[in-house]
Amino acid sequence: MKRLLLALVALLPLAGAAQAQTLKDLMATVTVAWNKPTEPFKIIGNVYYVGTNGLASYLITSAQGHILVDTVMPESTSQIKESIEKLGFKVGDIKYLLNTHAHIDHTGGLAEMKQASGALLVAGEADKPLLEGGYYPGQQEETLLAFPPVKVDRTVREGDTVTVGDVTLTARETPGHSPGCTSWTFTVKDGDATRSVLIFCSATVALNRLVGNPTYPGIVDDYRKTFARAKEMRADVLLAPHPEMYNIPEKRARIADGAPNPFVNPGEFNAYAAGLEKAFEESVAKQTAAAQDKKG
Repeated sequence: MKRLLLALVALLPLAGAAQAQTLKDLMATVTVAWNKPTEPFKIIGNVYYVGTNGLASYLITSAQGHILVDTVMPESTSQIKESIEKLGFKVGDIKYLLNTHAHIDHTGGLAEMKQASGALLVAGEADKPLLEGGYYPGQQEETLLAFPPVKVDRTVREGDTVTVGDVTLTARETPGHSPGCTSWTFTVKDGDATRSVLIFCSATVALNRLVGNPTYPGIVDDYRKTFARAKEMRADVLLAPHPEMYNIPEKRARIADGAPNPFVNPGEFNAYAAGLEKAFEESVAKQTAAAQDKKG
């Protein structure tokens, strides 16, 4: 059970896990961890963590309004609202909702947050039909992965920007985990320094089928395009949709006045992406072997 929990929470490949337990059991298990509350906190500069203990949501603030990146499970959206208010900000001042990818654990509260804030929703172009349909690609009939549909006000491709006040986020296409998986880059002030920040969408295999009947056409090529792009990307600060992806608990424990910000770690993203690429190629090999065994 512990192995299965870690597999889905960390979004590692689930080929073996899915055989040992049903999707219903897995979702019931991980949802408990995903929905566990946590206190909001300042990560760096004008970037705040307002998600749950198991799912990240980021508030990026400015004097002219705010940007919220990702939400959490539908039933935990109220936690985001409370966290924003607890930090002294207003939900009604959110101008844009940005989504990294169209999976329930990062889109579940978008419709509710959009209605509460009046913000515009921005997402990767290829994820628009998923967001507006409320389904996981390739599994439209799977209700356990469904989420409240939400209207996308604007789609983005590589290099497009979203600006509020003096804050500008740039879209980076990193498809594979979802067809329109979009990472976001921007800069923040850290004392006298300016730091580059990357909110990485994801590149884990998770529930995706890569061979035979793939989750969507071209998925393997998309993953490989993302890994090639990742080699050219640089960031001082890595953020991601799941806290485990960049070790939030350990870093958060080291935050202290006058000490270097523990979230500043140049090179962390590139090392992380290299590990993801290795895991991806292993998953391709395993899924290919399984498909061949099935035919035999």
